[in-house]
Amino acid sequence: MRSKLFVPGTRPELFAKALASAADALSFDLEDSVTPERKDEARALLAQWIKSGALIGCTKTIIVRVNSMDTPYFAADIAALALPGVHLINLPKPASPDAVRAAASALEQAERANGKTAGVSAGTVAATPASIKLLLNIESPAALRTAHSLASAHPCVAGLQLGLGDLFEPLGIDRREATAIENAMFSVRMAAGEAGVFAYDAAFADIKDADGFRAEAQLAKRLGFLGKSCIHPSQIALANAVFRPSDDEIAHSLRVLDAAQVAGASGTGAYVVDGRMIDPPFFVRAQQIVASARQMGLIT
Repeated sequence: MRSKLFVPGTRPELFAKALASAADALSFDLEDSVTPERKDEARALLAQWIKSGALIGCTKTIIVRVNSMDTPYFAADIAALALPGVHLINLPKPASPDAVRAAASALEQAERANGKTAGVSAGTVAATPASIKLLLNIESPAALRTAHSLASAHPCVAGLQLGLGDLFEPLGIDRREATAIENAMFSVRMAAGEAGVFAYDAAFADIKDADGFRAEAQLAKRLGFLGKSCIHPSQIALANAVFRPSDDEIAHSLRVLDAAQVAGASGTGAYVVDGRMIDPPFFVRAQQIVASARQMGLIT
């Protein structure tokens, strides 16, 4: 999930175009991009499209960003969109671990109910009961402070997603302030790591600033984030390129794994590859890079 493209729920003419894009994931939005008077319309349009079988054979990660739990739209969003073919529900502004558990309970109940009537064969898309996971937005000071508690509140939490606009703007923090960005990213990555879930980077609003997007994505990659949100198709290729393992990373990792076999046969716990000392944490990282490269078809 190197790239995740936002798609407004009120723009059904974009649904198929997004599906044909190079984005690894699509995030269909019922929240910020939809005005209150069009919430019901967006929900119905998206549910109808998914039930039509549009996602059959789809290899992308499918995400629905619902409205937050403190709105009158949340319950209806979950009930309508916990459908076969949806992999993640993106939950904005989770207020507490109890709120996360309540959202997980609502999601599980809705998925069980919809699994029998979704109109899509369970054999064609991911549709096992209670299989949809939660992606939690970290976009408030309280959420940043309690990110680990939120991430570990329920087993269906799959990841944490940073929301820098919501986090910074109300506090008067410049969205381009490098120190603030790095600190927020690091905090979220550590919380996600402790909870055993992934960390996902925020959107970058300046569509014309490709260099700024790339630089922020590169920082996120260095800090161990899985990928970056895209608000425009032009950002997809940038994210895919940044979060792709480099050829040098792949080659080094393959040499690490080869050396590990030799070291294991001789009972050696640490060994040197390319002039670097390798012990268990570096071996694990090499395994991750090789697995990612294989998943992307970069190696066999």
